[in-house]
Amino acid sequence: MRTADVVLTALGEIRANKLRSFFTLLGIIVSVAFLVAVVAIIQGMNAYVKENIAGAVIGANAFQVRRTPLQVGFFDDEMWKRVERRPRLTMADADAVHAALPDAAAIGLTSGWPTPQSDVTWRDRTIADVAIFGITPPYQDVQDYRIARGRPLTEVDVAERRAVAVVGADIADKLFVGVDAVGQFVRLAGERVEIVGVIAPKGRVLGQSFDGFALVPITRYEMIFGRRLTTTVSVKMFEARDVAGAMARAEEAMRVARRLRPDMENNFSIETAAALVEFWQNLTAVLFSVIPAVVGIGIVVGGIVIMNIMLMAVTERTREIGIRKAVGARARDIERQFLVEAVTLAIVGGITGAAAGWAFAATVAAISPLPARITWWSVALAITLGAGVGVVFGVYPARRAARLDPITALRAE
Repeated sequence: MRTADVVLTALGEIRANKLRSFFTLLGIIVSVAFLVAVVAIIQGMNAYVKENIAGAVIGANAFQVRRTPLQVGFFDDEMWKRVERRPRLTMADADAVHAALPDAAAIGLTSGWPTPQSDVTWRDRTIADVAIFGITPPYQDVQDYRIARGRPLTEVDVAERRAVAVVGADIADKLFVGVDAVGQFVRLAGERVEIVGVIAPKGRVLGQSFDGFALVPITRYEMIFGRRLTTTVSVKMFEARDVAGAMARAEEAMRVARRLRPDMENNFSIETAAALVEFWQNLTAVLFSVIPAVVGIGIVVGGIVIMNIMLMAVTERTREIGIRKAVGARARDIERQFLVEAVTLAIVGGITGAAAGWAFAATVAAISPLPARITWWSVALAITLGAGVGVVFGVYPARRAARLDPITALRAE
């Protein structure tokens, strides 16, 4: 019997016994669907963190000179003690970085940790816990903020310590319903502040908005809140390929400005968004280490079910096997027939599971903030797993069928 005929026979068995086939393949379908869907969601999140969240925190083609490292997670005691001994960044440090990077697209200062939060009140409306940042105007360029209405903060605002603010889209939309926010006065940390601009929406990730903040001139900010512990210098380059060289020059300028000897470690940090991306990738690596165990359990269960069903098929088709052997079929022909049927059955389960996982991931992406990106390697792996299960768990039933005595098989009813 040709392989094509065997495959058609297997597909005919599936069609003839739809319910039994479904429950036979359920373990494989669920495991493969889980694999494809989870990998799609994780890959989508990886890309989103790299392309959006990391850029929103530091900016595209940008890096920061900070007192504290941009580390997601906990500091150990020794590291925290070293960080606490570091001096604050000053305007002299910012000037040194600026002098070392005349080719930078923008170099700005921003207040750092701890970031204060304040109620913002307009008439009888209040938005609570708005993050307030003190900045110099170039910081708006570093973060790629686009002004939707009004104007950005200017050097004049900083020099004159003006009580003005630029707010995120969430603040404008929620506080000033049906009213243009530009030109309105609000209460911010007890100060009467004029809204001079509204930033275009940056969007949300996992329900977390990037538009619920207010920017004020850093000089006015320090009058209200005092100096922060981690004033940060943010640098934006024109091209991504220029970032590494600029970081090296900034590090050299900072070491010279702080009179650090060659044998002394840096008492500052120079960071890109890589720390955030690395943290997320480490987290997803843990998830990826768990996925094989979950998928493996489902695959083994599915394989055992397939083996039992094939053994049942051997019993049901004993007379057929005897007739085939009586007309000249060899043992290896019988073995190949049942093995191909098992593999076909498992591949159908793999393809069905991959399609179900694909559909589930697409549904999750459509109705929730979780992004999902289907990867071809996960689909190929799913189908390969299906075929592998058919081979591994189909060998025993196939060999049992091949070893049947033709005389005994012909006597079977």
